[in-house]
Amino acid sequence: MLTLQHPLHPLLPELETARIVSIVRGVGSDRIIQAAEAVYAGGIRFLEVTFDMASEERSRDTLRSISLLQEHFGSAMHIGAGTVLTTDQVDAAARAGAEFMISPDTDRAVIARTKELGLLSMPGALTPSEIKTAWLAGADMVKIFPAALFGPAYVKDLKAPLPAVKLSAVGGITADNIRAYRDAGYDGFGIGGGLIHKDRVERGDWDGLTRLACAFTEALRG
Repeated sequence: MLTLQHPLHPLLPELETARIVSIVRGVGSDRIIQAAEAVYAGGIRFLEVTFDMASEERSRDTLRSISLLQEHFGSAMHIGAGTVLTTDQVDAAARAGAEFMISPDTDRAVIARTKELGLLSMPGALTPSEIKTAWLAGADMVKIFPAALFGPAYVKDLKAPLPAVKLSAVGGITADNIRAYRDAGYDGFGIGGGLIHKDRVERGDWDGLTRLACAFTEALRG
């Protein structure tokens, strides 16, 4: 049995209660506040702005969005960075005000730098070996990606030898299946295009985003 080898971040209990991290991808800083306000109205309290590596300008816009969100929400919503692949990105996101770092992979240097800065670390993994590596490197919660590839039952097989590890399901989680993943044993969820839908953002359908957020939060409560 894998035992706890490191102190967990004080923000983790709040994340475990909220369960959902809304993943924002492809939304510019000019609309980020409206999109975040919409899902906040639907009960979302954690939001991840993913790094856009298509260009330097888009990467800078990611940092701009994080700063704007922190200034706007303060402690009302927790803002983090996603698709964090390097320690330089950790440093830049931390300066912008990110409270947590989420990655698609397990990179010990990224985890270590995140923890050095006193931030919550959520690296990505899929196999038991990757999960163990991430946890022992200091992860607070490990993101199972892509979770839908193996379905809800996969977490039971993972939790059997790794019961202490907190796991978040990302990829393919919907309002219709999130309850099944929760009941199977996942501690959290990352929701991307199924929540902050790019087309709705482009249309300015903020009420539609709020309804989507409500669908997810109500599914968990229900």
